[in-house]
Amino acid sequence: NSAIALVRAEPAKAEALLEDLSDLFREALKDSGEPVRLAHEIELAQRYLAIEQIRYGDRLQVSWDIDARVGRARVPPLVLQPLVENAVRHGVEPSLQGARIWVQAEAKRGQAVVLVSNTVSENPSAPGHGMALRNVRERLRLLHDVAAQCDVWREPTPEGEMFHARIVLPAP
Repeated sequence: NSAIALVRAEPAKAEALLEDLSDLFREALKDSGEPVRLAHEIELAQRYLAIEQIRYGDRLQVSWDIDARVGRARVPPLVLQPLVENAVRHGVEPSLQGARIWVQAEAKRGQAVVLVSNTVSENPSAPGHGMALRNVRERLRLLHDVAAQCDVWREPTPEGEMFHARIVLPAP
């Protein structure tokens, strides 16, 4: 729907959105199950959030802080996608003011640490079933056994409540 709205008014943006969407669909359909580089997953997450940026406009504010050293870490395909989707669904969608999403990736003590954080609305969305997080955890376990983990938590901050989803992986 976002692309349709842009076709006449901003055709270049519509074309970029459709290219990003095409790449996301291609990845989802490919699903070879083979591990991919974390850098590739981050690029897909950037494309996904670019699409959502068009949809939500100023209501979605995204910050990236990516340490290039973690880009070679191996992850299951589309493992980062559910985390950024959840940040949009539970952070941006229910909030009239919108929300901020931060995606960070850093090398720390021989590990690659990816953190997806979002502000939480005063009008929270309906709780999910937790299937996406269970899926992420299981796929990480199958690839890295106990060397990887995925955890989530909420915390109060002076600006309001924050939700965090963190993936810890063996560094390459």
